[in-house]
Amino acid sequence: MEYNRRRFVKNIGLAGSGILLSAYLPSCKTSNAAKAINQNFGLQLYTLRDVLPKDPKAILTQVASFGYKQIESYEGEKGMFWGMTNTEFKKLMDDLGMKVVTSHCDINKDFDRKAAEAAAIGMSYLIAPYLGPQKSLDDYKRFADTFNQRGEVCKKNGIRFAYHNHDYSFKPLEGQLPQDVMMQGTNKDTVDFEMDIYWVVTAGQDPEAWFKKYPDRFRLGHVKDRKKGASATDMDASVVLGTGSIDFAPILKAGSEHGMQYFIVEQEAYNGTTPLAAAKEDAVYMKNLKV
Repeated sequence: MEYNRRRFVKNIGLAGSGILLSAYLPSCKTSNAAKAINQNFGLQLYTLRDVLPKDPKAILTQVASFGYKQIESYEGEKGMFWGMTNTEFKKLMDDLGMKVVTSHCDINKDFDRKAAEAAAIGMSYLIAPYLGPQKSLDDYKRFADTFNQRGEVCKKNGIRFAYHNHDYSFKPLEGQLPQDVMMQGTNKDTVDFEMDIYWVVTAGQDPEAWFKKYPDRFRLGHVKDRKKGASATDMDASVVLGTGSIDFAPILKAGSEHGMQYFIVEQEAYNGTTPLAAAKEDAVYMKNLKV
């Protein structure tokens, strides 16, 4: 009994000096990461592109029933808000217990208006979804300049800007990786990146290494699995989470430890299932993922 009391007093002293507290910080970070992943994961609505435009409200109601708490929209024919105004869309999200946190959009058209509308309903990001492979590194340097400009627009509105990768930016060009060029050429105070894990793996790169190389730059992530045994040239190898080749637990843990805040499910191919069934199965995986 006396030993335990002395040990308790000693631990209190260590905690006061910050020594003992530091031992508990990693577990706290892990706990916070698990909560973000298991309880606050999101869905990129592009997953439902074949069904969403027909009846957005009904489809989003089903999405909420699967357990998704966050939505990443994209700009389709009906705009980022699917035929509704920004405030109407927010009300729908509120009613469903979800939050639209970000959207992919055309960053070269009416961007000031989009940033203002996004900010008005509490969104956190607008994202450039695709550039396409380029012929030279100078092209990517110009993109970086554009991202910096869009980042300033977002900053004025109280939100942030990000770029979502595909595989091409992780493939060598003129002796460098375009992803490096864009990340080094953008202002970290206004421009973030959304790592699409599927495309990083497809390019033969290690997501965890990139988190460590650029801490606090990959603030968002697309959680998308890749079919087992798929060749590097197979661009349509997306499968239900947990049935593919990507081990997400260590990747998402590393992402969280290096600044990733949003974990967004996306599935681009269905391979025998349907968009809604895939989204439902993906949600089950996220709820039960151990990190």
